[in-house]
Amino acid sequence: MLNFITEKETLKQGYTLIGGIDEAGRGPLAGPVVAACVLCDKNDNLDLLKNSELKNVKDSKKLTEKKREKLCEEINNSFLQIGIGICNNRTIDRINILQASFLAMKKAVNALEQKPKYVLVDGKFKIPNLSIPQKAIIRGDGSVFLIACASIVAKVARDHIMYAMHKKYPQYEFDQHKGYGTKKHISNLIKFGYCNIHRKSFAPVKALL
Repeated sequence: MLNFITEKETLKQGYTLIGGIDEAGRGPLAGPVVAACVLCDKNDNLDLLKNSELKNVKDSKKLTEKKREKLCEEINNSFLQIGIGICNNRTIDRINILQASFLAMKKAVNALEQKPKYVLVDGKFKIPNLSIPQKAIIRGDGSVFLIACASIVAKVARDHIMYAMHKKYPQYEFDQHKGYGTKKHISNLIKFGYCNIHRKSFAPVKALL
């Protein structure tokens, strides 16, 4: 199980509300980028989580879809608040995927009724123009509990969006690859051309323009 060293150290510094932030969907050729912020306050007994289902929390990429769904439900039931932020493919094409990821993260923070006093962000870059103190942690989704929770919530939320998109555009089989550039997706992209949720600034799609 991931420990809570980073969270506890931050709480000891006097920050009473901590947010863990991560995103899902930077790499796909279609669909949005989705970020989540999981909010923990000083009254949450993190050590009690060691005896709950949340002992299995880890980087979302290392979990099966079934496990992510179950853990996402537990995370929603265990923490003060969770914020979700979404940037669609048109925004990604307009401002680029890195800036869209940052924007989705800020949207996730702004979606919270109570704002964190400090945020822990996955990656090597801090979120630009965020008025809240923050720390960027490389591979934080594999080492910091709150960030790992956010990675799970963001991934599940994005997968649900892509299942809905599959119903709208079944020919691309988004339910199978969630918009990532698999051989099947590329094959369907060549066969049917791009649709309204494809990222036209990404090379395989751009080549069809």
